[in-house]
Amino acid sequence: MNKASILLIYTGGTIGMKMDPIEQALKPFDFEAIIDEVPELSKFAGRIDSYTFDPLIDSSDVEPGLWQRLAELIKDKYDDYDGFVILHGTDTMAYSSSALSFMLDGLTKPVIFTGSQLPIGTLRTDGKENLISAVEIAAAKDPEGHAIVPEVAIYFDSKLIRGNRAVKVSSEHFSAFQSPNYPLLAEAGINIRYNTDLIRRPLDWYSSLSINTKLDMRVSILKLHPGMTPQVMRAVLCGPETRAVIMETYGAGNAPTGDWFLNIVREAGGMGKILVNVTQCLTGSVDMDLYANGKAMARAGVVNGYDGTTESTLAKLFFLMGKSSDNEWVKEMLTKNLKGEITK
Repeated sequence: MNKASILLIYTGGTIGMKMDPIEQALKPFDFEAIIDEVPELSKFAGRIDSYTFDPLIDSSDVEPGLWQRLAELIKDKYDDYDGFVILHGTDTMAYSSSALSFMLDGLTKPVIFTGSQLPIGTLRTDGKENLISAVEIAAAKDPEGHAIVPEVAIYFDSKLIRGNRAVKVSSEHFSAFQSPNYPLLAEAGINIRYNTDLIRRPLDWYSSLSINTKLDMRVSILKLHPGMTPQVMRAVLCGPETRAVIMETYGAGNAPTGDWFLNIVREAGGMGKILVNVTQCLTGSVDMDLYANGKAMARAGVVNGYDGTTESTLAKLFFLMGKSSDNEWVKEMLTKNLKGEITK
C-alpha cells in the first residue's frame, strides 16, 4: 500500500517554536524542513508538505475567521492529501476542533489537531511525540485503503480525542486534554490501539467534501454562581445583540429556584432567545426532568444541551445559527447528535 501524503498546517502555538542558536531566543520553526528535524515522520508518510499561516496566530487570539480559513484551506487541498495535521495553540484548541467538526461535511479523511506544552526545540518537549503520532494517525489506513480515523480529532499525550468532545484541563501537565463524556478514539503506547467501534465513518467513502463557513457569533455564555444578580442575568440573557445564550448550570442542570430567575428566563424565551443548558461539571449530563426547576426551564423554552461541552455547544450554535435565521429550527437541531458531540 502506498504511503499517505500529509499536509501539516501550522497556525501558531508553542509547538512551532525553536531556540535560535545565535539570538538565544525562541522563534517560529520552519516546517518546510520538518523531515530534517524529525526524520521519524518519513516512516509514516510518503510526502509531508507544510503550510504556515502568516501571521502566526497565538492561541488566545483565535477567532472564527481562523476556522473559516482552515476549512477553506482543507477544502482547497482536499484532493491532494490523505490527511491533515493542524498545529495549534492549546488554549483554544478544543474550540477550533469543535468548530471544524461542524464546518466540514462529507469528511472521509483525518483532520488531527495537535500541539505541545513545551516548544519543539526544547530538550524535554512533548511536541515531537505529539507531532509524530498525529502524523501516524493521519496517515493510517485500513486494509481497504480507507482512513482509520476520518474525523476531526485532537491528539495529545498518547490520547486521541474526538474534536468536539475535548476540553483542556491543565495548563502545566503534558496530559492537557480530556474527553470527559466519551471514550478515547485511540491510545498510543508501544502501538496505537484504535477503538474502531467508536470512530465515526462516512456513509459514502467517495463523497465530496463541503464546508460551512457562514457562522453567526451572537452567542453569550452565562455561568451561574451564588450571588448572581437579576441585573447581570437579564443583561446577558436579554441583551439586544444576543441571539443565543449557553447557560452553565449546576450539577445535572440545576439553577436557582427563585421567581426572579425563572421570570428572566421566561422573559428571554418570550423574546425568542435561544437558551441552552449545559452543566458546569466536567463529567455527566444535563437532565431537565430530574428536578422541578429543570422542568420549569424546559417549559420556558430552555434547550437541553445533554453532555455537550461548552466549547462544542458554542461551535454548534455558531454553525446552526449561520445556516438559518429560524430560532425554532436551531433549537430543534441543538437536540440532535450531528457530529458525535452529544450522547443521546
